[in-house]
Amino acid sequence: MSANPVRIFVPIDAAALSVGAEAVAQAIASEAAARGLSVEIVRNGSRGLLWLEPMVEVETAEGRIAYGPVAAKDVAALFDASLVSGGAHGLRLGKTEELDWMKRQQRLTFERVGVIDPLSIADYRAHGGFKGLENALALTGGEIVEAVKASGLRGRGGAGFPTGIKWKTVHDAKAEQKYIVCNADEGDSGTFADRMLFEGDPYLVIEGMTIAAIAVGATRGYIYLRSEYPHAHRTLQRAILKAEAAGMIGASVMGSQHAFHLEVRLGAGAYICGEETSLLESLEGKRAIVRAKPPLPALQGLFGKPTVVNNVLSFAAVPWILDHGAQAYADYGMGRSRGTLPIQLGGNVKRGGLIELAFGITLREIIEDMGGGTLSGRPIRAVQVGGPLGAYLTAGQLDVQMDYEALAAMRAMLGHGGIVVFDDTVDMAKQARFAFEFCAKESCGKCTPCRIGATRGVETMDRIIAGAEVPKNIAVLRDLSKLMTDASLCAMGGLTPMPVLSALNHFPEDFDRPPLPLAAE
Repeated sequence: MSANPVRIFVPIDAAALSVGAEAVAQAIASEAAARGLSVEIVRNGSRGLLWLEPMVEVETAEGRIAYGPVAAKDVAALFDASLVSGGAHGLRLGKTEELDWMKRQQRLTFERVGVIDPLSIADYRAHGGFKGLENALALTGGEIVEAVKASGLRGRGGAGFPTGIKWKTVHDAKAEQKYIVCNADEGDSGTFADRMLFEGDPYLVIEGMTIAAIAVGATRGYIYLRSEYPHAHRTLQRAILKAEAAGMIGASVMGSQHAFHLEVRLGAGAYICGEETSLLESLEGKRAIVRAKPPLPALQGLFGKPTVVNNVLSFAAVPWILDHGAQAYADYGMGRSRGTLPIQLGGNVKRGGLIELAFGITLREIIEDMGGGTLSGRPIRAVQVGGPLGAYLTAGQLDVQMDYEALAAMRAMLGHGGIVVFDDTVDMAKQARFAFEFCAKESCGKCTPCRIGATRGVETMDRIIAGAEVPKNIAVLRDLSKLMTDASLCAMGGLTPMPVLSALNHFPEDFDRPPLPLAAE
């Protein structure tokens, strides 16, 4: 065998595993051994080109060459075509970094995902990891907070609240114990960025949370992870143990006087735990019910102590800011939406996956240029942005920019950056019904407008779909939606009318139903 093994990258990301990446990795190992070739198989994260998974890359003198989608049955032919030197083959895509999908992006948060071995601290460091933390250790907590404020970073979980202001509130609070909590209960339809980060670059989130702890004076942190992410859970657990063993976290963060202990806690699959106070209740071992505010979690959060609660993508943006500077981050984006947004494109689309771009790109560019239009080849009819509680936009509204305020002006929201595309076969009345049904199932049950309103909403939609007194029931639907928006305790009930009303307002023809014929006796 040759002295220097060729490095071949096969994703261990859940999306790649679901389409046969494990069998591909095993086939490559077996084929290389049978041919007496020395190869090192690196299980990296996904680059986000999900329609090409499993996407295999080989390290050559020219750079990394990508092939995909690769099946186990393709491996022998790939070796026949000199895979180890990047040889020509029908599945050869070219240099990974020069693929159009990659070249068009501005990857700050996801710059290492798919590039490194997710669990290698040496690999993480070699690609700029822990520089932000090293810089943070040379600053006071107040200086770190000011840097995050100056960057313009806003919460990437949906609300878009300025991260630096939240951190300052916790920094200024007086308490013997403070906490850092990462909301990793990624439950929005069409979202997978958190999972990809945990599986492809877990140290990034650990580093961001550690910087937050130093900034506000916290010594303990928790990652609240949805139970449906077993691969991410295993990777995170191993990464935390490795980070502790290397002295990156624990009793002394990188040899400093700061201590930060980190744990992962699995949720039980409740969507409502994406709401921060419900999440905190669950972390405390209680039923996940929304708390009334005030007091804010920043002052009385986990176990009644000052707590920073941020989304995965918010924490993950912080190391880049502390490494490159607040202004460098703020130079990306538009208006009050600064930096980059990891966009998750799914639904009826040819090229779905993870796209990271500065705020300001239009929905049309994302769906048509990056996504290639619908997979079915039929016209786009509706696009839902921001998860199951986000608004439905029409094909005529696709020129809206991905920006918090621009979407809000259209009575829509950015949410966690998920985009789901529908073609012209979609029934929007049924989509409106789904919003109520989803809320009825996922409501914590604490407030009547959400708990009862969602159930009445399903019943009202059933009558409309059946063509029963449609004008009267649409009036009931609008009245019910106003009640839920104005009176619900949290965004679960408060936002449920957003997809309902957008469907009703933009696609009224789907609600104008003739009465269903009577069943024969």
